[in-house]
Amino acid sequence: MAHTLMDRVLAATGGGRPAPEQPTTERVNPPVGEATPAQVDAVQAYLDKHGDAFAASLPKTVSLEAFQAAVAALLPKVAGCRPATLRLALLTCARFGLVPDGYEAAIEVQGNRAVFVPTYKGYIRLMYRSGMVASVHYGLVHEHDTWKVRPSAAAPDDFELEIRPDLSPEERGKALFAYAFVRTNGGARSQVVYVNRHKAAQVRDEWSYGYKLAKQQGRAHYWDEDQNFDHGMLKTAIKQLFPSVDASAEVVALAAADDAGERGDVQIVHAPDPERAALLAEAERAHRTAEGSQERVQLPVKRSKQGRVYRGKKQRGGKGRVS
Repeated sequence: MAHTLMDRVLAATGGGRPAPEQPTTERVNPPVGEATPAQVDAVQAYLDKHGDAFAASLPKTVSLEAFQAAVAALLPKVAGCRPATLRLALLTCARFGLVPDGYEAAIEVQGNRAVFVPTYKGYIRLMYRSGMVASVHYGLVHEHDTWKVRPSAAAPDDFELEIRPDLSPEERGKALFAYAFVRTNGGARSQVVYVNRHKAAQVRDEWSYGYKLAKQQGRAHYWDEDQNFDHGMLKTAIKQLFPSVDASAEVVALAAADDAGERGDVQIVHAPDPERAALLAEAERAHRTAEGSQERVQLPVKRSKQGRVYRGKKQRGGKGRVS
């Protein structure tokens, strides 16, 4: 008999509670076909139980209804995950104000763990939301595009790209590399970052625990060449912008959570409190404004009736005098 809400979800999806001592070998078989009434009831019970936590974590700009709809759609597929990891992954997603619909973010299954995975579009959303950049530019350069990279040239001559919008993806050929740059609120352009397929594969093979686990278990993964490898290449390029581009506290925290998930570590500790993140972002904007100003604050100069500057005790080592 199923006692807990997650037990009901597992029972409705035909799954079984995985053994905690074997997190890296558990095979997760998501249900196929249309959801059954039992699955719908179990999902709704889960949302009812954790709805207040999601609502408290989401920023005002994100609809609770949209977030819950995305959770309802993915919950049967992740029912084999440990309940604590699923709740933490969803709360982390909510605290960043991203919807786990596969567009801005997704929930990845790593054995019996649920892991929050932001997409490159999720990063871009937070970059715009921070107000620290005027625009984010990114894309893929294909083998039949016309392009030129000259790092020694001044912007914008260091990177030139011409594409044929009338060509189909097949006619443009395979994506060779991803590029990304931003324009600041002052109109300046950042350095252009490039990530080719070899570099992206290196990052994947070295850092992606989920990819290694999927290969070990014989499962498909979004980092596969025939899946969303190009999206992974774009995301790698976006993340490599941050050392040379001002990033908000929220974006920095997102990257930390993302990296923790890639390593197989706990992510929730990296999720920022929304109010604290907003205060930090405001402080950063004020600091950049002060640094960008070329005007120095001039303190009033005390003078005598004859117009001479009054020098204080600290300047003379004794009584103040007029010079």
